[in-house]
Amino acid sequence: MLKQMTDENDVLQVMDALGAKARTAQAPLAIASADQKNAALMAMADAIMADIDTILDANAADMKNAEETDMSASFKDRLRLDHGRIAAMADGIRAIAALDDPVGDIIAGWQRPNGLHIERVRTPLGVIGVIYESRPNVTADAGALCLKAGNAVILRGGSDSIHSSTAIHACLARGLAAAGLPQEAIQIVPTTDRAAVGEMLKGLNGAIDVIVPRGGKGLVGRVQSEARVPVFAHLEGLCHIYVDRSADSDMARAVAVNAKMRRTGICGAAETLLVDSAAAETHLVPLLDALADAGCEIRASAAVRKIWPKAKEATEQDWSTEYLDAIISVALVDGIDDAIAHIDRYSSHHTEAVIAEDAVVVERFFNEIDSAILLHNASTQFADGGEFGMGAEIGIATGKMHARGPVGVEQLTSFKYKVRGSGQTRP
Repeated sequence: MLKQMTDENDVLQVMDALGAKARTAQAPLAIASADQKNAALMAMADAIMADIDTILDANAADMKNAEETDMSASFKDRLRLDHGRIAAMADGIRAIAALDDPVGDIIAGWQRPNGLHIERVRTPLGVIGVIYESRPNVTADAGALCLKAGNAVILRGGSDSIHSSTAIHACLARGLAAAGLPQEAIQIVPTTDRAAVGEMLKGLNGAIDVIVPRGGKGLVGRVQSEARVPVFAHLEGLCHIYVDRSADSDMARAVAVNAKMRRTGICGAAETLLVDSAAAETHLVPLLDALADAGCEIRASAAVRKIWPKAKEATEQDWSTEYLDAIISVALVDGIDDAIAHIDRYSSHHTEAVIAEDAVVVERFFNEIDSAILLHNASTQFADGGEFGMGAEIGIATGKMHARGPVGVEQLTSFKYKVRGSGQTRP
């Protein structure tokens, strides 16, 4: 239930209470059995399907507000729920339940010459704060992933999805209760006051161990600049496709159209298409015709526009723009060297794809481009934890510390060392 906060002290008190409850709830989660956590997850999925009409009614209220505030088409697409998307949420939770429990997993073990046996063992991170906007499905994904990894979580959805997120959260709480786990293990911030985000970024008096933002550049930029606790995040998804001269033309068309147009508002949508100049005569026009026929606006370099005059002129800003819309920037490049240089200059290090049959080109692409996810002959829209077999994801991390790429249950753990001896002393 949403609370009306009258002043900053009200927000501070509410947020501090959430942090304290989360820290208390995390202790039993850390030692909960896999069976108990899985029972909670299955009960959550069942509750979501049982409450599908309630969730749809809540989403209708959010969609009405989105229409009244003239929210962009891509944001409305991320916000919208239907029977299929809600069923997919429940299926994602069940898929997480089917995963091996990461907690207690022995990552490595070795024996020292002095007889000490050392093991590196997965442990929960603790309490995770998730700040997101527009995507009500994150409520289910984040709650389920954090639980599976033995973490408590505080969810702060955006004001645009607050009714949907609250309805989904109620199902998660019922699942926890059904399995005998503390309902405070998954909490949702009960106010849309932006001051609540600020309190989470401060760490709630040491209660929060990690922050995960999921949303637009403005939200993620604020989190990265203000957070006093570690952050798993990507600032934006400026994803590239490079079509090499060795590419199969039909495959290139199918992959490019899917990568751009399947869902334009997700972070894995392609934003820039690079085509080998040696393939301009054979590959370029079919690619651009296919994208245009699918409803995509083409913004192109001068060299591309000479061949395909219908394109709009691309500006320097286009090469570094995450459109999240049916728009793509297109350039000709002089082979793999030029493609790598362009991607290195403009990429946000999220996801890039190469369409090629030349094994040397593919290996250079994989070895020389420093992005979290690299694909060969496949759509960038596979940049998703569910598609990676992780059940779901809490987001895509593009940093290089701890977690990178889709953040699933394993990435939501840390580790500790267990050292077993037989009376050894250090000389």
